[in-house]
Amino acid sequence: MAARPRLAVRGIVMADDRLLIVNAWPGNSSDLWCAPGGGVEPGQSLPDNLIREIHEETGLTVEVGSVALVNEFHDPGRSFHQIDIYFRCEITAGTIGGDWADPEGVVTKRRFVTRVELEALRFKPDSLPDVAWGTGAITYDPLEPILR
Repeated sequence: MAARPRLAVRGIVMADDRLLIVNAWPGNSSDLWCAPGGGVEPGQSLPDNLIREIHEETGLTVEVGSVALVNEFHDPGRSFHQIDIYFRCEITAGTIGGDWADPEGVVTKRRFVTRVELEALRFKPDSLPDVAWGTGAITYDPLEPILR
């Protein structure tokens, strides 16, 4: 029997037309970037989970807004399947500074990028630039294979 899909939340956090991205690979084991966020804890709302995850991964406090994207991906070689719900977020406190560290030790880098800078990096999901700089309409990405 296959494992149940994992549910996660991620934030589209923009500042000065730049998107906040993180490298969530311990020890810099991959050059893949994504929006900040993570797994949902039972008994907490999706926005509360996202506020916690963004603070842990970046040191920023955010207000969670509308849903922007539902994305799902899987690892065809094993039973991993994750559904990410992306929300638009506004920064309410904090800055990206040098003294931050992810308490879980997963996120090793975080930064704001322009669309041109993002498109020069390896990132997931493929629709991230269109969602971040798009119209605001909710988007659905069909199942994508996971990248390492």
